[in-house]
Amino acid sequence: MNTTALETIQAAFPDVPCTASVDAVVLTVQPDQLEQTLSRLKNDPALNFGLLLDVTVVDYLTYPGEPAARFAVVYILRNWEGNMVVNVRTPVADPETGVPTATHLWDSANWGEREAYDQYGIIFQGHPDLRRILNHWQFQGHPLRKDYPIEKGQICYETDSLEKEIKARLEQKGVDETLMGDIHTEIMYLNLGPSHPATHGAIRILTALDGETILANVNEIGYLHRGFEKTAENRTYNQVIPLTDRLNYCSALMNNIAFAKAVESWLGIDITERAKFMRVILSEFFRVQDHLVCIAANLVDMGGLTNYWYLYNQKEASYDFISRLTGARLTSSFTRIGGMYRDFYEGWEADMEQQLRDIEQGVIDSMKLVVKNRIVHDRTQNVCVMPADKALSYGFTGPCLRASGVPFDLRKDNPYYYYETFDFTIPLGSKGDIYDRIMIRYEEIFQSIAIIRQAMKRIPKGSVFIENNNVALPPKSEVYSNIEGLASHFKLIFEGVKVPKGEWYDSFEAANGELGFYFVSDGSGKPYKCKVRPPCFYMMGGFHEMVEGGMIADAVINLGSINIIGGELDR
Repeated sequence: MNTTALETIQAAFPDVPCTASVDAVVLTVQPDQLEQTLSRLKNDPALNFGLLLDVTVVDYLTYPGEPAARFAVVYILRNWEGNMVVNVRTPVADPETGVPTATHLWDSANWGEREAYDQYGIIFQGHPDLRRILNHWQFQGHPLRKDYPIEKGQICYETDSLEKEIKARLEQKGVDETLMGDIHTEIMYLNLGPSHPATHGAIRILTALDGETILANVNEIGYLHRGFEKTAENRTYNQVIPLTDRLNYCSALMNNIAFAKAVESWLGIDITERAKFMRVILSEFFRVQDHLVCIAANLVDMGGLTNYWYLYNQKEASYDFISRLTGARLTSSFTRIGGMYRDFYEGWEADMEQQLRDIEQGVIDSMKLVVKNRIVHDRTQNVCVMPADKALSYGFTGPCLRASGVPFDLRKDNPYYYYETFDFTIPLGSKGDIYDRIMIRYEEIFQSIAIIRQAMKRIPKGSVFIENNNVALPPKSEVYSNIEGLASHFKLIFEGVKVPKGEWYDSFEAANGELGFYFVSDGSGKPYKCKVRPPCFYMMGGFHEMVEGGMIADAVINLGSINIIGGELDR
């Protein structure tokens, strides 16, 4: 628990109910106090919660007890400089009345509140563009409400023209509305995706063009939305782990670890020393894999196919090593609540070192083609710039935020698994352009490799699982030889790990940025609610700010530079 944060918030809001939950402070305010509270949290220099991480809703319809209202809207805020997180909760009895919007305080509230409206039907008064975002515009109902019939099928087939939205954006950019319908003007509307190869079938980028210059941009997502959070409500905590593999599938195991860490934080579990170092090694190795794919694909979008092979060949070789290490190439589900699925195989250290050397060589070879390349410089420097203040306002985290010059990294600012004892640096950009976003990832590969080598030297012997039969499966020798072991095994498989009743938020420095989980537990073995805070969701929300005024070709490589992964974006 962050006692400093609790004392700071209590002093600032002495008349508001204030409690601690893991590393966050929970403020509960009434709807008529919400706007004033959020404004003070952001604008008061002593508080300085400049980063709106996420917006979500809890439906208490079937929750045990008597909540103050059926719904509660939750704003998750971070003071990144002071290492403080606050969850601002407000009860909502009538979703049609809802709560006032926070879009005038943070740009990230735009997409965050749209998702809350889409999934729960909460109205945000004053929101400039309150419409669906993950579900089809023809979709009926709000699927994360507890009374939504999940067996109900719907056929949604009509395309949303987005005409109203793109024209509204043009007006905001100062384009005369009277010219928009004139066939003799130079304005042309063009869709980039979802069929465009750069969008991988997952995003529709609607642009209004003057020649090849983008005057305005509106984006449509949700093509890969598959109901992760609804599905998680009907699975035990360990059964959710394979679902997390499918979030950012370029660094699948990091999602496993982030999820398990979040559940363990509420259970008060301290995993074994060996399991901690295994998680560090795997996290950093998968961070390297993620960056290899991101840079390789980005350079292909730019026309640099040779770079692609230097980087992607090493990633492909890594898959074979990962399959030996974890049992699967891509989606391994290697983590468990309380530890790891199993230990590494004997002799893994030599194989890991060889893999790291090969990756280093591939990255060095690739950089030789990039660092002094005039074409790369012209295509990326001072292109699609995202200033630091705007990046924070849109909820950027991870490499894209650090490319804008903001030195925020959870491994340094809120360390876990002994990250504070490792020797590594956080690379920073100076412009926040495409070039910075590429080069930050290049340097982070070398830093992650350095962390892996340090962890390999320090990893202790011992068990990879805690000794607690309420969380960890008992050894097979106990299952087959005594009734207690058999009963524990049976209950954990069928009922899951029983998690105490409550609500909490926990986060992890994933390859794309802050990967967070907001949980509500009713005391059973299944999450009552499991909300993912996907890093690239909010970065995509700021995409239009970067590309407007640029060229069509700039938009394509900018999409690659922010590393949008459809599984993480849409869940």
